[in-house]
Amino acid sequence: MLSTLKKSRRAVRADGHPTPKTGVVLQDSGALADYAVEMRNVSVTYGTTTALAGLDLQVARGETVALLGPSGSGKSTALKAIAGFERPSNGRVLLDGRDVTDASPAQRGIGVVVQQYALFPHMRIDANVAYGLKARRMPKAEITARVKAMLEMVGMEDHAHKLPRQLSGGQQQRVAIARALAIKPSVLLLDEPLSALDASLRAEMLIELQALRAELPDIAMVYVTHDQSEALTLADRIAVMRNARLEEIGTADQLYNRPASAFTAKFLGGASLLPAVSTTVVPDDGGMAAVVVGSHRMQSVAPFALAPGDRARMAIRPHAWQLVAETPEGTPAPVNSLPGRVESVQWRGAGHRLQVDLIGIPERVTVDLPALSKVPAPGDLVVLAVDPQHAVLVPAGDQA
Repeated sequence: MLSTLKKSRRAVRADGHPTPKTGVVLQDSGALADYAVEMRNVSVTYGTTTALAGLDLQVARGETVALLGPSGSGKSTALKAIAGFERPSNGRVLLDGRDVTDASPAQRGIGVVVQQYALFPHMRIDANVAYGLKARRMPKAEITARVKAMLEMVGMEDHAHKLPRQLSGGQQQRVAIARALAIKPSVLLLDEPLSALDASLRAEMLIELQALRAELPDIAMVYVTHDQSEALTLADRIAVMRNARLEEIGTADQLYNRPASAFTAKFLGGASLLPAVSTTVVPDDGGMAAVVVGSHRMQSVAPFALAPGDRARMAIRPHAWQLVAETPEGTPAPVNSLPGRVESVQWRGAGHRLQVDLIGIPERVTVDLPALSKVPAPGDLVVLAVDPQHAVLVPAGDQA
C-alpha cells in the first residue's frame, strides 16, 4: 500500500490557483512560467465536428485539476492535446512554459495512465515499469533502482516477476501508474483510470491515489473523469466540460456550493432547479435574495446581481431538503417550504431517495433522507423545507 503522507497546504493566488512552487524560464521570453500546463485557446476539429472548442486552461505545479463532464464533452480530447496524441486545429499547448504544440508525445516528457492499463502482456511487471527508462538509455543500475522504488511506492514490489495477466485489475492499474511515474514526469495525465474497475476496487484505488498525490507534491496532474466523486475527492480544482467547451472551473467547494450555471448545479450533485422571480435588489457582489417560487416566498443565496422581477433558477441538492410536519390550516407555512406529493421512494442502503411532485409548481424534485428518518409512502402529501444557505440561484437562461 502507499504510505499516507499528509498533504501540505498550498498558498492560493488571487486568481484561485495554488501558488507555483518554482519558476521555469519561458521559451524565448526570459519570464518565469507560472504553470506546468497551459492551454491557450485550444480547439480540435474533425471535418465539421468540433471535439474541443477554444479551451483556455492552466494547471500550476503540484496542482491536480480534474476534467469532469459527460461523454462527448471534450475532456478526453483536451487530455490528448496535452499529451500530443491530438494536434490542435487552433491554439497552443505549453508545458513548463515551453511551447510543445508541434512536439511528439515522446518529446514532451509526460506520464500517461489510461483506463485499460496498456501494459505489455508479454513483459514482466518490472520490465513494464522499466520500459520508458530503457528508451531513455538510462544506465542499468539506475533503472533497477528506479523500478524498485516505483513498485514500492505503489505497493507492488512483491509482484515484480509476474506477468500482467496474473494480476487483478487494481494491481495492473498500480503498475501502469508506476510506469508513468518512473520517468519522473513534471506532468501526469490520467484518463478515467478507475472506470474499468468494479466499485470496491475503485474505492480502494481512490484512497491510494489520494496517498500518491501526497507523496508527489511537485507533479501537476490532469485527471479526466465522468465520476463526480472522484473529482471531488482528488482535485484541487475541477473544470466542468460540456459540449466541447469549458463550462466552469473552480474549487470543489465553489462548484458544489456556489455553482455559476444550471448545468454545473445539476451535473455536480444532482440539484433540482426551480423557477424563481426576484422580489428584491441584490448587488453585484451577491448576497441573499428574496424570491417567489410558484406562489411561495423563499430566500436563497444569489451569487450575482438581481433586480425585482428578474428571473433565475433556484438550485437545491437532494440532501439539502428536509421533511417538516404539515402546518394546521390557516397558520403560516415554515420559512422556505414547499408542499408536494411523493411520487416514488427508493431504498439506497444508507438512506432513501424520494421523487416529489411539487404542488402548484410543474416541477419534480429529488430528496435524500437518512436511513433512520420516517419515510413517507408514494402518494403521501409532504412539506419540504430548505435552509436558505443551502439554496443558490443560477441564471434563468442557462440550460441544464
